[in-house]
Amino acid sequence: MSDTTFRPFETHIDRETALSQVKAAVAGADDGELFLERRKSEVISFDDGRVKTASFDASEGFGLRAVRGETAGYAHSTRIDEQALKRAVATARLAVGDGGGTMAEGPARTNRHLYTDADPMAEAAFPAKIELLAEIDAVARQMDSRVVQVSATLAASHQEVVILRPDGTVVSDTRPMSRLNVSVIVEENGRRESGAAGGGGRLGLSQVIARESWEPKLREALRIALVNLVAEPAPAGVMDVVLGPGWPGILLHEAVGHGLEGDFNRKGSSAFAGLMGQQVAAKGVTVLDDGTIPDRRGSLTVDDEGTPSGRNVLIEDGTLVGYMQDRQNARLMGVTPTGNGRRESYAHIPMPRMTNTYMLGGDADPEALVTDLKDGIYAVGFGGGQVDITSGKFVFSCTEAYRVKDGKVGAPVKGATLIGDGATALQQIRGIGNDMALDPGMGNCGKAGQWVPVGVGQPSLLIGGLTVGGAAAA
Repeated sequence: MSDTTFRPFETHIDRETALSQVKAAVAGADDGELFLERRKSEVISFDDGRVKTASFDASEGFGLRAVRGETAGYAHSTRIDEQALKRAVATARLAVGDGGGTMAEGPARTNRHLYTDADPMAEAAFPAKIELLAEIDAVARQMDSRVVQVSATLAASHQEVVILRPDGTVVSDTRPMSRLNVSVIVEENGRRESGAAGGGGRLGLSQVIARESWEPKLREALRIALVNLVAEPAPAGVMDVVLGPGWPGILLHEAVGHGLEGDFNRKGSSAFAGLMGQQVAAKGVTVLDDGTIPDRRGSLTVDDEGTPSGRNVLIEDGTLVGYMQDRQNARLMGVTPTGNGRRESYAHIPMPRMTNTYMLGGDADPEALVTDLKDGIYAVGFGGGQVDITSGKFVFSCTEAYRVKDGKVGAPVKGATLIGDGATALQQIRGIGNDMALDPGMGNCGKAGQWVPVGVGQPSLLIGGLTVGGAAAA
């Protein structure tokens, strides 16, 4: 949100001194800012009846950026004082050269609050957190005698951000995050399988550690493990696939989302470059990136350049209508920043990144989509995956999937991978369910070595002609 104070960093350096250095760094530049960050984080892992790790980290520092044209000079430091800032100015100015740029207009202001600013770690004492994880372990073993190992991880963080613009504008944001993940290993007749579940968001820790929150996650992890215990080898071949709602939107995120980030399109390296206004997906497909959803893992009151986050339509009824933009790429492409300028920390330069990326629901009955599947796979859960931005080709592994023949869901299958390319997959969507759901809040996204929290979502989808990798030919 916009602010007129310089907290929490005024004890290190006063606002006027910092502003004078920012102005020196961006003289003759097109854009730039001083990004200050203070972050605390805690991770406690409980594995097989004992505390495996317990860590607490605290960091603070600044990043100073000067931008001219396509070039950006960036310097960062863990010391926040005038001497460190002066050294950073000298480095950042290497990108500006002799100057001659015209300073871009600053971001719009907002007083919007999308999440609490309270520190989630302070909501429970350390012994209580250990007791919770031990209780999860005990309850899991009581649920089913086949449980042989339980792992649970509780993580929370509190990030304070202040952005100082060359015009003196100060933008601040305080960002909480809480998450609980559980995984279960079951064994029967010498065979072991696992299942995992979790979630959270920009919430107080008390909302994550309440029994009504963690017990459903534990039951889901156990359910998935028991499904995998009787899974058969997945078939291989080209076949139709129905994707479940919610977390399977990670396929959309990777296969389509990265290709709709502004930098890849400005440079012409995306499979979607030069296709603005053209039909890139089946009719009925509408994809958004929305950082304004309260309390969601990928949401931001303002991005890491100070631009308020937005509800940005990327594909509307199959037509490409927008890209996700940070300030630099938006200026170079002659469009408006969309609130997608993100960075991992003060030590990283911002770039266009997703927030919560999802597809809107359609009008199809999800059960009817499966019934229409003559010979294929019903994929409910996904694990890791990778994508090539230029070609759009992707590979994803399924953590829960079922064989479907003549519209009837059969045995679960193990080892299934989905292979295709984003542009083709969008065109081959033949059915869109009315059950759009967001993921439970556990996504992280990597790009150019930077990791940021994100959200995904989608309705059930019927996609024709994906390549399924498995153990044997279908």
